[in-house]
Amino acid sequence: MSSAQIEPLGDCALLIRFGDRISVAVNARALAATAALLQADLPGVREVAPAYASVCVQYDPVVWADPTRQHTPFAHIALHINKLVDNAAFIPTPAMRTGIEIPVRYGGDFGPDLAALAAHAKLTQDAAIARHCAGDYRVAMLGFAPGFPYLLGLDAALHAPRLANPRTRVPTGSVAIGGAQTGIYPRESPGGWQIIGRTPLVLFDSVRDPPALLQPGQHVRFRAINAAEFAELSP
Repeated sequence: MSSAQIEPLGDCALLIRFGDRISVAVNARALAATAALLQADLPGVREVAPAYASVCVQYDPVVWADPTRQHTPFAHIALHINKLVDNAAFIPTPAMRTGIEIPVRYGGDFGPDLAALAAHAKLTQDAAIARHCAGDYRVAMLGFAPGFPYLLGLDAALHAPRLANPRTRVPTGSVAIGGAQTGIYPRESPGGWQIIGRTPLVLFDSVRDPPALLQPGQHVRFRAINAAEFAELSP
C-alpha cells in the first residue's frame, strides 16, 4: 500500500492524497483517514472533509506553530497526520453500518431522461429501474452543493454520459446518473447529469443535525415508488 501524499492548500489547510482515480479501494482509504483524524481530535483542526481519493483538513496555523521553529505550521501538523493516516484501517462508523433507503419515483416528469438512458443501455425502462434499485451504493463524498452525495456502486450497464447541454434548472430531489456515478440533487440547481427519477426526501436541511441526510461512507439503496407514495412522503 503506497503512502499518502500530504500537500499544503494555502496557509491554513492541507490535502492528503491517496490516488487520482475513482476507486472503491482508494475511497476506503480516504474514509479511513477521515475516521482516524476525527477520532484523534487534533487541536486546532477545524474541519475534515473526504473526497473520492483525498481528504482536506482545515486547521489553525497558530495552534500548529512549532515552538522549536524547525518546522512551518504545515510541516508540523503534516508530521502528526502522516502517522495517523498512513496505516489507518477502514472501520465503518454507526452511520455507515446503518445505511438508508431512498424512495424514488422513476420516469415520466420525475425522470425525463430515463427513456433515453434505458435505450442507451439497451434495456427496457423497467429493467433499468430494477438495476438501479438493485445496487448497493456507498456515499463516496459530498460535494458540488451542500448535501449532494456522489455514490459508488452503479451497475456498469447504466453508465451514461452527461448531457451535452446541461439544464439550467434541475428539480430538488432529482436522482441522476453522470458517467459511472449516481447522485441526488439536494436542491434546485443547474446540472448536466441524466435525471431518471426524484425522491421526496429532504437531502439537506440547515437546521437539522447533521444538516446532510447522507454521510460519507454510508450505504444507500433505492426503492421505486408510485406517484401516490411520492405525494404521501413529500414534506
